[in-house]
Amino acid sequence: MAKETIKKHSEFEELVENPDALADRLVGTEDFVKKNKSKLLGVFIAIAALIVGGFLYYNYRSTQAVEAQNAMFQAVYYFEADSLGKALNGDGQNLGLLAITEEYGSTDAGNLAHFYAGTALLKTGKYAEAVEHLQEFESDDYLLQARAYSLTGDALLEQGKNKEAADIYTKAANYNANPFFSPQYLMKAGIAYEAANDYAAAAEVYNKIVTDYVASAEVAEAKKYKARAEMLAGGSRTE
Repeated sequence: MAKETIKKHSEFEELVENPDALADRLVGTEDFVKKNKSKLLGVFIAIAALIVGGFLYYNYRSTQAVEAQNAMFQAVYYFEADSLGKALNGDGQNLGLLAITEEYGSTDAGNLAHFYAGTALLKTGKYAEAVEHLQEFESDDYLLQARAYSLTGDALLEQGKNKEAADIYTKAANYNANPFFSPQYLMKAGIAYEAANDYAAAAEVYNKIVTDYVASAEVAEAKKYKARAEMLAGGSRTE
């Protein structure tokens, strides 16, 4: 490595101190360029295309984000006004949540549109579609993400998919667990497990409320439900 460094340094000194050597090198470079002109041109064009393409894509994404936010404003207005049909499908002039998820799904606003669309579909009884949209939603906001899991559980429970609902309620409770919402989600999980006739699992989640969230409003009810689930679990084992 040291020899190579010394060699390169000597070559550099020769080019600086010897004009003829520098001229020879430049001539050699010129010949190389002439011989490989088409290849080099292709490389330069490719690099330029990448730069321009990246710039255009960035501008496209920025424009998409602005358009999606503007579209979301009216859709969310309808959602909050409980005009769910217009919120989902638009009003003829403004896009609805479903169209926003399709056209701007790669933007933050498009992602949020999945959450609103899933919630609206759940309220209108379109449970399978609600699950699809809620599962598409992803957020770094742990409260909102946990809420999306819980709503997915609601939609699954409405379809009679009790075990799946119970599992995702538990996922909601354990996602950045906190004393405010986790007990609520665990109660939902327990009820769903009971609906699936899995009383042992129901008793387990009720017990988690009793032991881990002693100050929560759900404790008294969880104790009562736990006792019942344990009794039913014992009865099912003896049958």
